[in-house]
Amino acid sequence: MEKHDYYHEHSHSYGIYILVWLALMALTAITVAVAGMDIGRFTVATALIIAAFKAYLVLTIFMHLRSETKTFVVFVLVALLFLGISFVLLFSDYSFH
Repeated sequence: MEKHDYYHEHSHSYGIYILVWLALMALTAITVAVAGMDIGRFTVATALIIAAFKAYLVLTIFMHLRSETKTFVVFVLVALLFLGISFVLLFSDYSFH
């Protein structure tokens, strides 16, 4: 029963989920608007920054990462680190061809 109380204690209300969902929709609209603008090299950088913020919202609110154990958080951070390294290598290879 103690384990059940732990998860019940860290759950969010429906209002928070709706607000985060609305924020994700607004950020998606901003990403689409920025993609239509001609701001040169900053288009991709802006889209990636917005995507990173959206991923943060999903990880912390919808996936309850904030209330998980530290070990699980470390595993997620290591996975994100390798994803970041992959993106850096991909974009560096793409920019030299």
